[in-house]
Amino acid sequence: MFTGLISHRGRCREYRNNRAELVIEVPPELGHRLERGQSLAVDGVCLTVAAIEQNRLTFNLSKETLEGTTLGRLRPGQELNLELPVTPETLLGGHLVTGHVDGLGQVLEVKPRRPGKRLKVRINKELRKFLVPKGSVAVNGVSLTVAALGAAYFEVELIPATLQETNLDRLRPGDRVNLECDIIGKYVYNFTSGK
Repeated sequence: MFTGLISHRGRCREYRNNRAELVIEVPPELGHRLERGQSLAVDGVCLTVAAIEQNRLTFNLSKETLEGTTLGRLRPGQELNLELPVTPETLLGGHLVTGHVDGLGQVLEVKPRRPGKRLKVRINKELRKFLVPKGSVAVNGVSLTVAALGAAYFEVELIPATLQETNLDRLRPGDRVNLECDIIGKYVYNFTSGK
C-alpha cells in the first residue's frame, strides 16, 4: 500500500531478457534501504525488487505489466517516480494507493496555470465510472485531486511542489500515463452496481 506522495525519483537504465526484466537506477539513500523481495512503486506500479547491484534495482515484469502500464515503453534515462510502501508510522498525506494500475490515460493538454500547471488526461469509459469531482486519482503514482471531469477526460492541478518532486513536469500531449482510481470508490461502485 502507498500514499501517492513521491519520495524519490529514479531513472530507467535498461531492459533485460526480452523486456522481462527492468533495471532502474535509484538514489543511494533509497538503494541502501531496500532488500530483495521488497515492494517499490515505480511510476505508480507496485513491483518487487528481484536483485540489487549497488544503486541499480532489477524487477521482473509480467506480460500484464508490460501491456497494461507504461513500464513496457520506457526509454533509457527516462525519469521515474518512486515511492516506498507505507508503514504504521507513515503519515497518510495523499490517499490510499495500491500500485495496481487500472489503465492507461493519454495526456491531452498541459497548460500553465498559476502557480503551477493544469493537466488534462483522456480516459476510457471503464475508468470514468470510478472518478468523481474532487475525488482522488493517481497519475504515474502521484496522488492528485480531480479538478474537472468530462465524459472522456479529467483535469488535475499540478502545484509547484508536485512539479518539482515528480516527473509530471515532463509530460507532453500524447504521452501515456499510468492511472489508478481511488480504491474506496471502486469498492463502492462494485457494491452498489451488484457486479
